[in-house]
Amino acid sequence: MIDILMPRLSDTMEEGAISTWHKQPGDPVAAGDILVDIETDKAVMEYGAYESGTLVEILVPEGEKATIGTPIARLNDGSGDETVILTQGAHAEPAVPEPADNHGATDAADEAPTPAAAEQPPALAATAVKPEHRAATPLVRKLARERGIDLSSVTGTGPGGRIVRADLDALASKPTPAPIANEPAETDSPAPAAAGVAAPSAQDGREPTTVPFDPVRQAIARRLTESATTIPTFTVTASADLEDLLALRAQLNAALHEAGRKVTVNDLMVRAVALALRERPGVNASYSPEGRGQTLLHGRVNIGIAVASPAGLIVPVIRDADRTSVTAISAQTRALADKAANRTLNTADMADGTFTISNLGMYRVEHFTAIINPPQGAILAVGAATPELTLTGETLEARHRMRYTLTADHRIIDGALAAQFLATLTDLLEHPLRIVA
Repeated sequence: MIDILMPRLSDTMEEGAISTWHKQPGDPVAAGDILVDIETDKAVMEYGAYESGTLVEILVPEGEKATIGTPIARLNDGSGDETVILTQGAHAEPAVPEPADNHGATDAADEAPTPAAAEQPPALAATAVKPEHRAATPLVRKLARERGIDLSSVTGTGPGGRIVRADLDALASKPTPAPIANEPAETDSPAPAAAGVAAPSAQDGREPTTVPFDPVRQAIARRLTESATTIPTFTVTASADLEDLLALRAQLNAALHEAGRKVTVNDLMVRAVALALRERPGVNASYSPEGRGQTLLHGRVNIGIAVASPAGLIVPVIRDADRTSVTAISAQTRALADKAANRTLNTADMADGTFTISNLGMYRVEHFTAIINPPQGAILAVGAATPELTLTGETLEARHRMRYTLTADHRIIDGALAAQFLATLTDLLEHPLRIVA
């Protein structure tokens, strides 16, 4: 028997949610078959089988989450080795009833927990209570969440130390866990606090609706909190006259019309930023805490593009943007945006970014600042191109200008370098033939 574990499908993934099981218990599985769709902190990804056999049991049903390394299913590979059916009870004695374990994903695993516990040898019982090796059925995990019970504090009495429903019921029947309901007058502050946590909606005049974080939103919250609280940043803003760039874009789109393609201002901006980074490599960098601290100067210019997707903010990457044509950048951007909308981006689509562009110009936002996407050293916030009255010689005319703000990690990027980068970028935008040359 083989335990199928929750894999690490991205470099920032800590847990995954089961989106869809493509195989059911009893189905034959061949190596390479898609077993399950897993929702990570970045996208929904397919996960295939590495061994052939028969799917015996699904331990984590659709909609449930599991941390990396947690068994999510079991596969019978025909080896006949029953000692590895349970990762938490590999050394269980034969006296432990095996059928109860084979139905760990159902209520059948909750039957007769006390005899199984009595037959466990002391060494196994001691192993089973380790918090990091806590095994429980999906039903038990759901009940624990509903009752606010920390499973790391529960001793399992099921096969192999598995926590079963009877363990939660026994815990609830003890007098000590119920001071909130039975002793409200005798507890000083903990009881009112616990009561407030248990039923916030009853006292909240705002009538809130709770929307639990999915893995993507959870990752966004964690990473941006980390960025905002651990990276010393500063911001620098510049603007460029875009009249020539807009005229060039119109010419390009006229030439590309018959081919059904077009170039956006953001495509030109991506290419311009990539060229500016190549000229100012100190901005195309990351901070490393190794030794006394290090600046990692990246040899490749991989531009991340912040994209709003149904799951939240996603940053797919255009690789080697400084060596990619504007039309190729346009095609790649559209393909990545479609994949983000359909939640089919994979790890490679979002890996190895060295700099990020966040553009809100399409929403008519003129100026904003962005939070650095770690471990990158900087991010550029791009606003809309708006007409402004400009004095040209003795003539007052309306010309389009765009503002953009660089947020930089001050540990590796100084103000002068940031200003030089923006000056280079502005020069490219105001002389757009250099962007497409």
